[in-house]
Amino acid sequence: MAEGRIAMAMSGGVDSSVAALLLHREGRALVGISLQLHDRGEGTPERFGRCCSPRDFLDARQVADHLGFPFYVLNLEEEFRRAVLDDFVREYTEGRTPIPCAHCNTSVKFGDLLRRARTLGCDAVATGHYARVRRDPATGRPRLLRGLDSDKDQSYFLFGLTREQLERAIFPIGDLIKTEVRSLAAGAGLAVAGKAESQDICFVAEGGGYGDFLEREIKGGIRAGEIVDREGKVLGTHEGIHRFTVGQRRGLGLAGAKPWYVLEIRPLEGRVVVGSESDRYRSEFRVSRVNWIAGAPPSRPEEAMVQVRHRHAGAEALLAPAGNEELSVRLRTPQRSVTPGQAAVFYRDDEVLGGGFIQPFH
Repeated sequence: MAEGRIAMAMSGGVDSSVAALLLHREGRALVGISLQLHDRGEGTPERFGRCCSPRDFLDARQVADHLGFPFYVLNLEEEFRRAVLDDFVREYTEGRTPIPCAHCNTSVKFGDLLRRARTLGCDAVATGHYARVRRDPATGRPRLLRGLDSDKDQSYFLFGLTREQLERAIFPIGDLIKTEVRSLAAGAGLAVAGKAESQDICFVAEGGGYGDFLEREIKGGIRAGEIVDREGKVLGTHEGIHRFTVGQRRGLGLAGAKPWYVLEIRPLEGRVVVGSESDRYRSEFRVSRVNWIAGAPPSRPEEAMVQVRHRHAGAEALLAPAGNEELSVRLRTPQRSVTPGQAAVFYRDDEVLGGGFIQPFH
């Protein structure tokens, strides 16, 4: 762990506030930083997304004042636009389901924020993520581990960190469970102790939907298309592939008693392919843009556990090299709703080995 001044990323929530509390109690020198990432979730003055609201900034500032360290708001809207929002829109228009939190962590919080924080004399970034970093006793390299609270573990979203970023990352609450975090906040008199947490995309305004956000952002208009079964039979129409994700059941607009699930999205054809419950399972897929944290990436077939979405319990798999920064994944037991654009993150016990992005199946 770095020993100098620490940039404490503060969202205004209880997790980052308690992370700051724990570091403060250790006597660490902190600089609190909230990130201005996206000004208006719905493009209207009265509605904010679930980040960057004046209330959140005020809550973060009050915690910093309560604990006695300086606090700043850092504008990274341009960086967030390039790394997260543009990718979010592009992925949906190309038939994939993006994972904005992973890009934000890798590019913004542990990339742009750390570079800017160095001008304030900081050599590390601390966050309120439920994850842990431990040193390998043999090699000295940092190891990324799951958070102790399995219900809150966020290591899945951190697979893209480089080893250099991991050297500068501090996760103070990784050894705690959520109830302990709230108890610590209440015991320290932090006003955010009972603050509710968001479960949705942070830059989409409360009461809105990601589809509405995309329709404002997509350039060149929205193209309607067909919903077809696996044999190509037309079952219905849609108003844009951006409204669909693999595994989706609701909102398809198809008549009949049979439940349909999205199996595939074909952007060039403008088609959404649907099928039955049994069609949802896959036993093989490929991942690209692989980032390997634990030593060297596999040069030959290797066993690992793979998590194909947040909250997925994980499945045994055989990994094999498949080209430049790509791996093929063969699952021991087929898994449902393997979704292009989402992350496949590889684990050995609690350690994150690496991960990449699931590729389309056609």
